[in-house]
Amino acid sequence: MSGIEQLLTTTARLRAPDGCPWDRDQTHQSICDCLVEEVAEVLQAIDRKDMANLREELGDLLFHVAMHAQMASEAGQFNFDDVAREVNEKMVRRHPHVFGTGNKLGNAEAVVQQWEEIKLKEKGVAKPSLFKELPPALNSILFAREIWKQVQKKAINIGATVDRTTVATKAKGLTEAQAGQQLFELIAACRDAGIDPDSALRRFVDGVKIAAESQPPQK
Repeated sequence: MSGIEQLLTTTARLRAPDGCPWDRDQTHQSICDCLVEEVAEVLQAIDRKDMANLREELGDLLFHVAMHAQMASEAGQFNFDDVAREVNEKMVRRHPHVFGTGNKLGNAEAVVQQWEEIKLKEKGVAKPSLFKELPPALNSILFAREIWKQVQKKAINIGATVDRTTVATKAKGLTEAQAGQQLFELIAACRDAGIDPDSALRRFVDGVKIAAESQPPQK
């Protein structure tokens, strides 16, 4: 029996009528916080370059996938095999330059552009939006990073909302240690000023989006 088969068997046993009371009581919603924690622990292992711990944390994350699939299977909705099959089909479908007859792509940027074009077609979207659709629960720092990346990539005119020259000046020679220190000091200052830095950043980035969407892209 393969490792994944063992995991799925164990997960089903935990959810069985004579299984674990805690596991039986869980729903998709009730383990959301646990899922977020597991993702954070995976990221921590990556940051620390701790491969042994990364293997363990990826296993914990995989268990959550198995749990959600098991609960869906019990409700007659889908099972783990459906999840694996669907994502595999998506990967093949969105990489025609590897698995199909599409033209070979020379760089990662071209791959991302093709991915987004295929995704839009699959979802029946006739016209792409100015910004890539981002999950609403994305934390504010990742949200800001993704929006700024799209602003740069598409040469979006955001007027005076953000001074590009200032950003470029601050980025020049910036190290990871310096960035960490500056972010920490700013968050600490926000705390002392009674400002929620997460909300402040998200509101500001929303303003950047509004400014960008109200103006045409730069030529």
